[in-house]
Amino acid sequence: MKVHISLNVSDIERSVAFYEKMLGTKPVKYIVPNGREGFNSRQEGDRPGYAKFDIENPPLNLVLNEAAFDSGGSLSHLGLQVNDTDHVLEFRQKWIDEGLITFDEMGVNCCYARQDKTWVSDPDGNEWEAFVVLENLEDHAQNDSCHGSIELTESVEEEKSAASSGCCETEETKVTAVETKRETCCPAN
Repeated sequence: MKVHISLNVSDIERSVAFYEKMLGTKPVKYIVPNGREGFNSRQEGDRPGYAKFDIENPPLNLVLNEAAFDSGGSLSHLGLQVNDTDHVLEFRQKWIDEGLITFDEMGVNCCYARQDKTWVSDPDGNEWEAFVVLENLEDHAQNDSCHGSIELTESVEEEKSAASSGCCETEETKVTAVETKRETCCPAN
């Protein structure tokens, strides 16, 4: 079995660059109409951009469809569930090494489970978590520390720029994302 996710994206080139970094591979199919300078200059009859990533581990068929859309659709977030915290930290380090901004939630109670997770956000604001479930929880009261989401704002980019231009810059300098506060990450059904 392989999970298939199809995302609408506003700029195929930016999104492919992000997902190449996040997933550590190039798409198996990538269509960008020739002679086009971004989605807004698309001419009538142009095919919209398209990319397909076919990942073996974890099994994932991820498709990016370039389309006009309003931000903040019905998608909450996406995730890659791994077996242990070491794998969460491996994803985190890989994403940092690729220049992506991460946000960590370690030991958080969310979705009726205690979890360790790290997050990244793509150019259209789709949030991805790499996570491990450490312990299942049955009590709703234990679910209240969940933040569940990140928002990469202009202020984060300013902080990143300031950190990289400082006199004390090292390769260890990292900037994390600003949280978007939510009551819970998993709404009650």
